[in-house]
Amino acid sequence: MNERRYAILTEGLLATPNGKTAHGVLRYRSESVVAVIDSQFAGRRVADVLPAMSSTAPIVATFKEALAFKPTALLIGVATEGGYLPPAHRAVVLEAIDAGLEIVSGLHSLLRDDGELVARAQRSGSQLWDVRVPPDDLPLFSGAAYNTPSQVVLAIGSDCAVGKMTAMLEVERAAKAMGSSVEFVATGQTGILIAGKGIAVDRVISDFITGAAEQLVLQSTADVVLVEGQGGIFHPAYAPVTFGLLYGSAPDALVLCHRAGKTHIDGWDVKLPELAELIAIHESLVARIKPARVIAVALDTSALDERGAYRAIERTATETGLFVDDPVRNGGDAMWRAIQKGLRGTKKVLSA
Repeated sequence: MNERRYAILTEGLLATPNGKTAHGVLRYRSESVVAVIDSQFAGRRVADVLPAMSSTAPIVATFKEALAFKPTALLIGVATEGGYLPPAHRAVVLEAIDAGLEIVSGLHSLLRDDGELVARAQRSGSQLWDVRVPPDDLPLFSGAAYNTPSQVVLAIGSDCAVGKMTAMLEVERAAKAMGSSVEFVATGQTGILIAGKGIAVDRVISDFITGAAEQLVLQSTADVVLVEGQGGIFHPAYAPVTFGLLYGSAPDALVLCHRAGKTHIDGWDVKLPELAELIAIHESLVARIKPARVIAVALDTSALDERGAYRAIERTATETGLFVDDPVRNGGDAMWRAIQKGLRGTKKVLSA
C-alpha cells in the first residue's frame, strides 16, 4: 500500500456519498494520495472541499494534470449503485492504462472482465487490480476461530453506512498509539485499500463467507482483532453477509455502530427496533453458538453540532446502559479503553 502513489478518480462525485472509497483512503492513508481528479473542484485542496479529511492533496481537472504529481496508480475512488464504472470515468481510466499506471478498483464491475481495458493494459504493461475479487481457495468454516489466542471484536451495525469501518479504524489508531497489539481486519473494498489486505466478503460465495471471515481472524497475530462489519441483520439485501461475519469471525465481543436519529433501513420501509432491543437480538443470535456481548456503541453524530452530538451520546448511553461515544468526532481513545474493559473475562467457549 505505501509503495503506491495514488491519483484518485472521483469525477463529479468527490463531495457525495458515492465518493466513500476516496473518502476512506483520504482519511486513513492520505500519505499515499498525490492528487484527486475531479473537475468540479479543480484548483482546490481536498481539505478545502472535505474539511473532515486531513489530506491536502491537490484536486485537478484532468488526468494529464495529475501526471505532474508522478502517480504510480489510478484508484477509482467511487462506489456506485450496482458497482458499475461511471461512463464519465472511462476515458480517464483508458488514459491511465495507456500511460502504464496500475488501475485499482473496488467496483463490482470487474476490470478484468472488460475486454477493452484488458487489451489496452496488455499493450501498455498496465496492471489491473480488482480489489473485490476474493482468493480462489477459501475453505468452509472449520471452527478453528473458536480457539484462536486473539480476542476478536466485531463491528455490527443497525444498517449499512453507519460507521463500522471508521469506528474500528479509529479504535485501531488509538490503541496502537497506546502501544497495544491490535489489528484492523478489512472485509470490504475500502477497508482493503486502507489496510493493504483483507477479503471483500460480499463477493464470496455464500457457503464460504463464514470460512472467509474465519481465515481473516486466524491470519492475525495481534492480541485484539478488530473486524470490520458489513450490512445489518435487518437489511433485506445485505443481511446474509452480516450473518456470515457474525458467525464466521467468532467474536468475543461486539460493538454496535449506529447513526444518531436513524429509525429505518436506508432505502427500505423497514423500521429498526430500539437500540436496547437491537442489542438483545444480536446477543441472542450468537448465544447458542459462541456467546458475545455488545460492550459499546459507536454513534455516528456527523450530522449534529457539538451540543447535539453530546446530547445524542448521553441519551444513547441512558437507553442502552453501555459506553457510548463517537470515535470519529472524539477520537478512539475512550472507545478503546471501553473495549479493553469489556474484553476482560471473555474466553473461547467452544472447540471445533
